[in-house]
Amino acid sequence: MFTVIDRIAGMFSVDVGIDLGTANTLVCVPGRGVILSEPSVVAVRKGTNEVLQDGDGLAVGDRAKEMLGKTPGNITAIRPMKDGVIADFEICEAMLRYFIRKVHGNRRILVNPRVVIAIPPGIRQVDKQAVIHAAERAGARRVFLIEEPMAAGLGLGLPIREPMASMLVDIGGGTTDVAVLALAGIVHSNSIQTAGDEFDDAITEFMKSEHQLLIGPLGAERIKLAVGSAWRLPQELQLTVKGRHVKTGLPSSTVVDSITIRACLERPLEQITQAVKRTLEETQPELSADLVDRGIVLCGGGALLRGLAQRLNEATDIPVIVGDDPLTAVARGTGIILDNLESLKNVLESADSI
Repeated sequence: MFTVIDRIAGMFSVDVGIDLGTANTLVCVPGRGVILSEPSVVAVRKGTNEVLQDGDGLAVGDRAKEMLGKTPGNITAIRPMKDGVIADFEICEAMLRYFIRKVHGNRRILVNPRVVIAIPPGIRQVDKQAVIHAAERAGARRVFLIEEPMAAGLGLGLPIREPMASMLVDIGGGTTDVAVLALAGIVHSNSIQTAGDEFDDAITEFMKSEHQLLIGPLGAERIKLAVGSAWRLPQELQLTVKGRHVKTGLPSSTVVDSITIRACLERPLEQITQAVKRTLEETQPELSADLVDRGIVLCGGGALLRGLAQRLNEATDIPVIVGDDPLTAVARGTGIILDNLESLKNVLESADSI
């Protein structure tokens, strides 16, 4: 897997590990860690797949996200990933090319890099092929895929290659993956399309129905980060929210608190809780015994929701902790893969094996 050609190529290019998420894309470089974390958003000219460009370069990532809900009629901000898989192939290819070139300092890439990309567990072969083809067309020399729970387990330092169970819950933007890992494999997993986006949607609908206030996706995310919670807080929080009034159409504002926002998040939170319980119920007794002591580790952006660990602990009666730097766990795992391609090749898939 690691040839003389690869050694020579490594002198002229930077291999990259990519957590290609629905909400955010993170890029890890061996020896440097996670060097890029930007929204999975691309601004294009409406009715085309032409990526918007100005004097500062392509409107991808942070610059494109700033345009969400604010674009003029001839511009559309697109998220090319939906529920963990590619929804728009051409836009995803453009986004990957942008991130790969940015890692290389936007200079000419003499030798195309090897790329490790994390994917949701259990996705269809056609979706795996789409990821590989998009990365190859974006400039990858060779593409390897790893399932996100495996990458997250490596990134969090869990003993996933040992004959004992580790369990993690990865709550991303489009999907929540619940997995039990052992012996360098996923022993059992459940994936549901309920995650950060559903939290934002629930908040948007709540503000419209209960407060007659229209807010955009960025506004919903601000509310989630400022006062969102999954469990009662020692001191409940308040936030002034601004938007457009449904009836008058004029700018308006209102005050919300963490109690009411927690209530509006109940449905997606319960769906995640049930996915965790279902996975535990379907896990073999020998592995379940390990989890009594080792517990559950949370990662992904959703793991940062206040009180989520307490809620899952209450529902399962086993320890639940938030992993170290949960947002970057999957990306860090892809970097570990690149550092140990030979010893970890059994956890990878490539174009040759798909």
